Amino acid sequence: MNKKEKMYEQIKKHGDTLKAIFKLDIDSVKLCKQLFRLENKAHQLAEDGCNGVIYDTEPQAEEILKKVGVILNITDVDQIFFNGDPRGYALKFTSEFSKKIEEKGHSIHRDWGGYGIIAPNFREN
Repeated sequence: MNKKEKMYEQIKKHGDTLKAIFKLDIDSVKLCKQLFRLENKAHQLAEDGCNGVIYDTEPQAEEILKKVGVILNITDVDQIFFNGDPRGYALKFTSEFSKKIEEKGHSIHRDWGGYGIIAPNFREN
């Protein structure tokens, strides 16, 4: 299996997990691509906030989180949050929600703080 095939396998697996958790009827890769585009926007917002380009990132972050909520069919957006630190992922599940996901038998990509990553980057650096 080459690197590209491995990457797409990981993307599909992550999408399949999200579909099972949130009971979604969408192609797994398409789902992950939609979320990854929002992750990139949110990450740029975090960078702009840290660099002083934007002083109040909250309104734009809230708009991005609403879009993620619509895609994942989440009515309780307290399960997800915007991480304004540009050194990591910008869109995350709370650690409590991530624990509940794993208690139900699903494995989700997590960072060292225990937060679930909504749209991980599976590309090799």
